Amino acid sequence: LRVASASDGAGAARMAPMAQTADNHTPQNILITGGAGFIASATVLHFVSKYPHYNIVVLDKLDYCASRKHISHLDRLRNFKFIKGDITSADLVSYILESEKIDTVLHFAAQTHVDNSFGNSVVFTTNNVLGTHVMLEAAKHAMPRIRRFVHVSTDEVYGENPGAGAEVFNESSKMEPTNPYAATKASAEMLCTGYLHSYKLPIIVTRGNNVYGPRQYPEKLIPKMINLALLGKPLWIHGTGEQRRSYLHVDDVARAFDAITHKGVTGERYNIGTNTDRTVLEVVQTIAAELKIPEARIKHVEDRIFNDQRYYMDSSKLIALGWTEEVVWEEGLKETIQWYKDHQGYWSNIATALLPHPTIPNEGTNATEGAQAAPEPKRARNA
Repeated sequence: LRVASASDGAGAARMAPMAQTADNHTPQNILITGGAGFIASATVLHFVSKYPHYNIVVLDKLDYCASRKHISHLDRLRNFKFIKGDITSADLVSYILESEKIDTVLHFAAQTHVDNSFGNSVVFTTNNVLGTHVMLEAAKHAMPRIRRFVHVSTDEVYGENPGAGAEVFNESSKMEPTNPYAATKASAEMLCTGYLHSYKLPIIVTRGNNVYGPRQYPEKLIPKMINLALLGKPLWIHGTGEQRRSYLHVDDVARAFDAITHKGVTGERYNIGTNTDRTVLEVVQTIAAELKIPEARIKHVEDRIFNDQRYYMDSSKLIALGWTEEVVWEEGLKETIQWYKDHQGYWSNIATALLPHPTIPNEGTNATEGAQAAPEPKRARNA
């Protein structure tokens, strides 16, 4: 593997660097869209706990993969507010930015599951492209009070780097999305680039690899396999399972957003990833072994319409901000498995998500109000 450089012959086809403005940022009032989702809620918990002097406002429509249970225990805090609403509502977004005096936006809200995008891709366009456009337009009108807008994207915008000798994606690598979900996220990034250059909106873009940990809706590989195992069902694997994926614990990702929010450079992109990847089959075998499930329960089914063989990124730019991966994979996975064992029934109506090729459930299915949050787990960390 090699890291792409400016001297590469394909350089003309690569993403040009965004304009850069170096500054340390200290927020006061932060809007986190999609804050009842998996990664965003972990970021909410991190910010509320570490920075009690910041005001945190969450906007979330409570779609099927979100839950108020993640953050409901924060309602008693004076520096936290939850608003149920849709990012495609321009009037609502503009009202929140003005009434809450928002100076920082962390824009997580999106449809993110690749499988679902093969079946109902227009929903992804509405949420990921139109929703981002509405957010950018509202932020433009809230300038100059808006001093940081972090747009959360994905490593899937790069496409795949399948084997030895393939490029290690860095932030200047060109975007070649291979599925409808990734295409909508790439489209949203292009809107961000346009608003950065045309309106000088202080945008930072992040691109993250796969994330795992407690509280994740069981449509993604790790929680899906854990729940299938606990329910006594076959552990479905798409195709051969030789596709390679990198997994970063959600707490490490929350700390990455901390570093980027405070120390990131306006106009930059940051990969959020780990240097280790594993095959899907290896991950499922590890889960099966941990739960003492015979490997005969692992079943191979028809592959996705298209399934990227590998994503592999260079996150040195993020590391330069002072971030490091702390959660040990083996301990993080054991902790995650134990959490799902201890919280069976945390998610309702997951039958569709556990199918080999799921579709999008009805909105609000798991948007449970006012439930008690699960306790934070403990784990070993890398030195």
